[in-house]
Amino acid sequence: MNGKLVKVFCVAGLVASMSLFSAGCSKQPVQSEDGPGGATETGGAGAGGGAGGSASSGGSTGSSADTGNTAGSYESINTPSGAGGTAPGGNYAIVEGRTHEGLLPVYFDFDQFGIRDDQKTRLEGNAAFLQANANLSLVIEGNCDERGTNEYNVALGERRALSAKKYLKNLGVDASRLHTVSYGEEKPLLYGHDEYSWSQNRRDDFVIN
Repeated sequence: MNGKLVKVFCVAGLVASMSLFSAGCSKQPVQSEDGPGGATETGGAGAGGGAGGSASSGGSTGSSADTGNTAGSYESINTPSGAGGTAPGGNYAIVEGRTHEGLLPVYFDFDQFGIRDDQKTRLEGNAAFLQANANLSLVIEGNCDERGTNEYNVALGERRALSAKKYLKNLGVDASRLHTVSYGEEKPLLYGHDEYSWSQNRRDDFVIN
């Protein structure tokens, strides 16, 4: 009888020990690297958007050579098949993004609105085009990649458009011919969720008004 009681107590003790061990080893919640709000173009979580507090008026220099023929580290300026055409109300074919023929878009670094060194030759070419076509006015469309809030990306897109406007004005283009609009993340060229797509979508387009 006593032997049976000892066995019962031993089994009960073993079960209790296993329960305590299991409770102590329960799973803990895994924190995402991006935090609860996900990644943004500011590199942080939440409402950063395509701009972020780190955005500055002097964008960092891109890795591409300053030839004016490059769009940046990941971009290609080759026109996709069928991308040409005539813009409504005009005779200017779209050859790169929404930018009109004779002009080139400019691309921006992540979370920046300053004009990159490798994009300045593009703006110089755009200024020359406008000076040779004094009857034309231009809408500069600022764009961002998808990361961040809509409100923040609209603000960054406007900064990007204003940066290009200021640059063109400094090159001698009359400011009254230059208008700006920001689409934020609303009009991407590419819909991928990768670095190549984001780099294509961080840009200013130049559209004949």
